[in-house]
Amino acid sequence: MTPSVAFGTDIDERTEAAEQTFTDVLTAPDIPWNLVIWNDPVNLMSYVSFVFQSYFGYSEAKSNKLMMEVHKKGRSIVAHGSKEQVEQHAVAMHGYGLWATVEKAASGNDAPGKGGSARG
Repeated sequence: MTPSVAFGTDIDERTEAAEQTFTDVLTAPDIPWNLVIWNDPVNLMSYVSFVFQSYFGYSEAKSNKLMMEVHKKGRSIVAHGSKEQVEQHAVAMHGYGLWATVEKAASGNDAPGKGGSARG
């Protein structure tokens, strides 16, 4: 008795299923990400505010408000956007000597200030 092997439709179906899964990943909605600046014992409050004004182009009032959140609450979400944008901002903040991390936005209410966004 010789075992038989069937080739044909099973392979095509598996290929279509793999392509479908891959396509689903590529078309998933872009989840917003947040840039978080953390309080540190090194940088002066005026310097942190200066960085927010010079890098993000925020007004002095908005920069001071975000800086005070960092100082009093230990952290502040200062920008949001796509993961790539926010990661670029984090690298820039590290260049200024600030402690910055990237996190997924929990909801649409995590925007910095009132509806503001960082330049990209």
